[in-house]
Amino acid sequence: MSHWSEPITGCPQLALRDVCLRAGSRTLVEGLSMSIGAGQLWCVVGPNGVGKSTLMGVLAGLRAPEGGAAEVNDAAVTQVAPATLARQRAYLPQAVHDTFSMIVEDAVRIGRHPHLNGWGWGKRDDDRIVGDVIGDLDLDGLRGRDVLTLSGGERQRVSLAAALAQQAPLLLLDEPVAHLDLRHQIMVLDLLQRLTRAGRHAAVVILHDLTLAHRYASHALLMAEDGHAIHGPAHEVLTPAQCSRALRTPIISISDGTHTALIPDGSQT
Repeated sequence: MSHWSEPITGCPQLALRDVCLRAGSRTLVEGLSMSIGAGQLWCVVGPNGVGKSTLMGVLAGLRAPEGGAAEVNDAAVTQVAPATLARQRAYLPQAVHDTFSMIVEDAVRIGRHPHLNGWGWGKRDDDRIVGDVIGDLDLDGLRGRDVLTLSGGERQRVSLAAALAQQAPLLLLDEPVAHLDLRHQIMVLDLLQRLTRAGRHAAVVILHDLTLAHRYASHALLMAEDGHAIHGPAHEVLTPAQCSRALRTPIISISDGTHTALIPDGSQT
């Protein structure tokens, strides 16, 4: 693992305390309490519109819940100083929009911003860290390209590289493998699994692929349209019965004795 993977600070404890989320008059989730800590890779799963991205914004401290609180090390996330929060958690939103031209290497370097001092770049070996994360996300061949010329999947990896270059121990990633081909989906999830298993990071990842969530997650949060949410160890949460209920489509589990896949039940169509 490259040196960029060593977080600057220890992994904080992130917790939801009796959280309520609403969209207008509709309740997305009510009374959600859970804790996220070092060594855990959480996958958030559920149909569109159930509040997954809203919840991620609450975890990241970008908005307050309608009830309850999100806390980092027992302090309300929204009350933590932005500079401190930026060193504790990295947040990748669902959609990243490039508004001006820059090369890939500079786009990744933006992730080093929380570690700037009065003298600018270079305080913490920024060049080495940026180069390492570019290599780990298979971006070496794109280093000098303008981000405005990249495909959606290439730009997604650049955005993820910038988030990882932040060296925050807590990773909050909203659909990080969206737009990626299968090889790069596996590469990214392998990387996140290695980071969390090393015990210095925690990650919360929104995924739509049940099989990938089942394969990689240590823990899972499964959200449904009726506001029902269950969470815990992934193998207990991501069962065919519970996924079928939350996604409102029949899901079955198939296995070759080593690998397990959760797929729609074609016999029901």
